[in-house]
Amino acid sequence: MKLTIAFSTDDGNSFNNDHFGMARYFRVYEFSDSKEEFIETRENVKYVEDASIKHGDPGKAKATSSALGGIDVIAGRKFGPNIVRLLKKFVCVVVKTDSIADAVQLIHENIGLIEKAKNEGDTRKHIVLKRPAKG
Repeated sequence: MKLTIAFSTDDGNSFNNDHFGMARYFRVYEFSDSKEEFIETRENVKYVEDASIKHGDPGKAKATSSALGGIDVIAGRKFGPNIVRLLKKFVCVVVKTDSIADAVQLIHENIGLIEKAKNEGDTRKHIVLKRPAKG
């Protein structure tokens, strides 16, 4: 199965420090047959938040989704309240690492779990990936 995965970033190498939808860019990779290929960097369509717009506004989820056409999985360090809306369209993966390169490895190690979630459709839950504790 081929999966197209977008990683949230401000610099192209590390995850952004805020919620997925607040990233400046999305690094897009295609995963298949135990390998990945970088496809492109997409600019995030910024949704302007002001004091009158509450956090988790549906318009913000819609704006983020518009930049993610053709994407199966979205991966970031944090997701906000809009994760419930994003889960209807994407497999949402919380990755407990700073580096996108490390996250790519975690995705490979857990690809079966991610494929299963994709097949669950809009009833899926988010996935949390992290390295096991050493010791």
